[in-house]
Amino acid sequence: MNIDDKRLSPHRGYEIQVVLIPSSKDMFEAWFQIESPRKPPGCVGLGKLVKVYGGPYTRRWAYLVGELAGRAAIDVMLGEDN
Repeated sequence: MNIDDKRLSPHRGYEIQVVLIPSSKDMFEAWFQIESPRKPPGCVGLGKLVKVYGGPYTRRWAYLVGELAGRAAIDVMLGEDN
């Protein structure tokens, strides 16, 4: 896997790492990974790279969709934000 770039962003106590992998000239596949020292019960996906489907994307869109996918995954794991 030839990783071109990666970026971290925090969300609700977790870190989302978006990883871009080049697929063609100026186009990238987006992957995300969620990291945290705390792990909700029954959650097996933390720390694993997850591909964002629908690509390839330009660099800017790849980061956006990767971060949004990571945020959505965290929101599903944690439920409502009180």
